[in-house]
Amino acid sequence: MIFSPIEIEETVNMFMRQKLDVRCITMGISLLDCADSDAKKANQKIYDKIMRYAGNLVRVGQDIEKEFGVPIINKRISVTPIALIAGASGEKSYVEYCRTLDKCAKELGVNFIGGFSALVQKGITSADRILIDSIPEALATTNFVCSSVNVGTTKNGINMDAVKLMGETIKKTAEVSRNCEINGCAKLVVFTNAPEDNPFMAGAFHGPGEGDAVINVGVSGPGVILAAAREYKGRPINELADGIKKMAFKITRMGQMVGTEAAKRLGVNFGILDLSLAPTPEVGDSVARILEEIGLEGAGAPGTTAALAMLTDMVKKGGVMASTNVGGLSGAFIPVSEDEGMINAVKQHSITLEKLEAMTCVCSVGLDMIAIPGDTPATTISGIMADEMAIGMVNNKTTAVRLIPAPGKKAGEWVEFGGLLGGCPVIDVNKFGCADFINRGGRIPAPIHSFRN
Repeated sequence: MIFSPIEIEETVNMFMRQKLDVRCITMGISLLDCADSDAKKANQKIYDKIMRYAGNLVRVGQDIEKEFGVPIINKRISVTPIALIAGASGEKSYVEYCRTLDKCAKELGVNFIGGFSALVQKGITSADRILIDSIPEALATTNFVCSSVNVGTTKNGINMDAVKLMGETIKKTAEVSRNCEINGCAKLVVFTNAPEDNPFMAGAFHGPGEGDAVINVGVSGPGVILAAAREYKGRPINELADGIKKMAFKITRMGQMVGTEAAKRLGVNFGILDLSLAPTPEVGDSVARILEEIGLEGAGAPGTTAALAMLTDMVKKGGVMASTNVGGLSGAFIPVSEDEGMINAVKQHSITLEKLEAMTCVCSVGLDMIAIPGDTPATTISGIMADEMAIGMVNNKTTAVRLIPAPGKKAGEWVEFGGLLGGCPVIDVNKFGCADFINRGGRIPAPIHSFRN
């Protein structure tokens, strides 16, 4: 891959003025060969394998930062869903498995490790249930572990028993970790159509179909895309779209270079490049501000979903022209607490939970990092989740929910999560109940267009 001096100068400008960075390099590690009927032996195998493969991950990332001048904000690890590994042990709690992962993350210096996960889109095994039951204590007693549960797919439909269970689990996790530095719910994601190669937390896990170890890269550039939008101010939408696409192409080339180099130095394969626009609480690093620059008075105004659809599509089109390894989620994240423009929109009441749900029909993920009143019933949480899962199932796309009940807080009050997780106002939730619907259980069948054989 050859870069001209003009391209290099332009890229340096992106780093210095427009907050372009590699948001994360994530090493995915298979733990399938670590399963053991003796839980102590299994945990030792897990520890040994993670330390062996990821021992140099942070150092390599730092070296690449210095040599190439490319900021790499986070170094992370994802592992095989623990429910698939711990089931062989016969243990009644998997909290110790979570603590082993946490120990690895702390000793290696990574900021998160994902994979305390279960795949329950069609049914729940005893191992899956034990893992889900372990989530509240596991996330409250560890600092670096992230958890995810996949409850639906387009091919299998939605497991409503799992949806009900996860509503209760989210509620319990919020209560158990209410005095922790980070609320456990900020590290817990519920998916439909979860990708097996996602480098972003909290939903990253190393899929069973992956190899022993890979490097997946998440590139983020809301500030760069915002600058591109400003260049096309007042121009027709199609011209703006073309400008965003070209900028996404350039961002992707940079990510491809970093990912390839990191994989080479670590002696593993390069997996995928995730193109998602991932905002931060910093000013100038916001997806909401891009939407406003496109012509909206505020995120959530009429036209928001259309603008977001265009933005997401152009990011993907630009990316796939630059790399054959595009994967993960790839699109635009709209987390409330991690986007200063989105926080402002909630404060100004230009955006609501229902509008956010509509936006998830066209963005890359779902209802992300949203604080809700602490007294929200578990069945209402499950209902919000079911709505979001249905969007993913019917549209054959990934959708997710990361809701954070804030104990003792009501709509409009502020909740702080700290660091990259930010903080946000508690958003209002529809007061009408759905308990009878959620308590039915069972499974929502797959949509008719899932039958493609």
